[in-house]
Amino acid sequence: MSKTYDQAYFDRWYRREGIGGAARLARKVALAVAMAEYHLERPIQSVLDVGCGEGAWRAPLMKLRPRLQYIGFDNSEYAVRRYGRSRNIHYARFGDFEYLRPCPPVDLLICSDVLHYLPTRELNRGLPGLADLCGGVAFIEMFAKEDAAIGDEDEFQSRPARFYRERLGKLGFAQIGSHGWLSPRIAHHATALERS
Repeated sequence: MSKTYDQAYFDRWYRREGIGGAARLARKVALAVAMAEYHLERPIQSVLDVGCGEGAWRAPLMKLRPRLQYIGFDNSEYAVRRYGRSRNIHYARFGDFEYLRPCPPVDLLICSDVLHYLPTRELNRGLPGLADLCGGVAFIEMFAKEDAAIGDEDEFQSRPARFYRERLGKLGFAQIGSHGWLSPRIAHHATALERS
């Protein structure tokens, strides 16, 4: 990938262009937390955010669950240098999750707005790690060829939705709608109509 996730990138897409905005992010975080807690039947305690950027999810997560253990990973040297210590963000490329196991399986795994920018080879390398690291629910927000998404189209991989469903399904994830996926560890607990 030749794309650079530097301060100029985050300034453009997350501040000037205002992708989503704070209110939309807060709703998305609340949805992800509610899905995880519904299926785990308890408050979440741990979150792994893969492709976390500047760690934008951290503050709204901590607002909902102040004792939460949050760890984020991103391939942006800028984000890690600027926010690594204060937001617990570490450097890793997505493909590094082929081997990287930085924590026990988490209650909520986030991978938001990442997969549709990855070359297929790197995506295939890293996805099994997500299955290993998710103990509850994964919020994997991605956009497919069928979507009319607005935003950063640089290096966007135009793949059909079935491409993602098949890969995640083969790893044991069960789709539950609204970007939610039950981990292979708890997928068998879902009723037929809870699955999409």
